[in-house]
Amino acid sequence: MSEYRIGRVADMLGMSQDTLRYYEKLGLLPGIARSPSGVRIYRDRDISRLRFIQRAQQMNFSLAEIGALLKMREDPQNARDSARRLASRKLGEVERRIRDLETLSNELRLLLKRCVASKNGCPIISGIDETD
Repeated sequence: MSEYRIGRVADMLGMSQDTLRYYEKLGLLPGIARSPSGVRIYRDRDISRLRFIQRAQQMNFSLAEIGALLKMREDPQNARDSARRLASRKLGEVERRIRDLETLSNELRLLLKRCVASKNGCPIISGIDETD
């Protein structure tokens, strides 16, 4: 079993040491071993857990949701329904955000076309300034 200090873990995973401490404080990373002098010692299981957290964040799960997923991870066979519900809710949020981004993209495209065609003023600024 490998052991790593906090600086090495931060470098390996592209995280700050403050983030690692914060995850520990939140309980996302419980039971980090300490040396006799109090230095945090991370083991392979901790690295695996941190990689899980990173991947879940990339999937846009909140830290609270990640905490729930980590509990489910301990007993995946009995977590299927809960994990499915959580993933389904997250998918709905992502799909709503995609629709919002498509609307924003269309609006920006229209403002850019107006800008190219305009001889006076700035249609982009006036378009942003308009209220519904």
